[in-house]
Amino acid sequence: MTSSDEQLLLLLRQDETKKQAFDEIYFRYFPSLYKYAYNILRDAEECNDVLQEIFLWLWKNRKTLEISNLKSYLTAAVKFNLARKIRTSKDHDEIISRIPPVNPPTDLNSVLEVKELRKIINDFIDTLPPRSRHIFILSREKNISNKEIARVMNISEKTVENQITIVLRCRTSPG
Repeated sequence: MTSSDEQLLLLLRQDETKKQAFDEIYFRYFPSLYKYAYNILRDAEECNDVLQEIFLWLWKNRKTLEISNLKSYLTAAVKFNLARKIRTSKDHDEIISRIPPVNPPTDLNSVLEVKELRKIINDFIDTLPPRSRHIFILSREKNISNKEIARVMNISEKTVENQITIVLRCRTSPG
């Protein structure tokens, strides 16, 4: 079965062809999406988790999907899931520092994608209330312990934990 993306999306909705269509989508896009994710996370298990979550979501929502460009949709889903993975990781700075340097203009798209991910993360942080933002930055970007944050900000450690929990619950769906 070699179908266009549009045909695959139609076949994915039909009971008799859904499995074949899904398999073709998976094998067509998984390698390039994995490579993209791995270039950022540098962790095979984390990359597989991100992609499995996206493809599981695609399968569960196959009958109600409104996708005009499958490749762009899946790429955007990976970007948003990577951004969520990075912003919820205590290793935020380490992940960002592992992103390989690129030499424009040979890999301009990669540079733009990394800048886009950083912008998504920073935009998210900017939406937080001032105290939550400060706690989040100290915890996730500066890797300061909850106990130390509590001491520096003269608040209880439980308040720090609650603020971080609230921020981490701000999740986006894969699409």
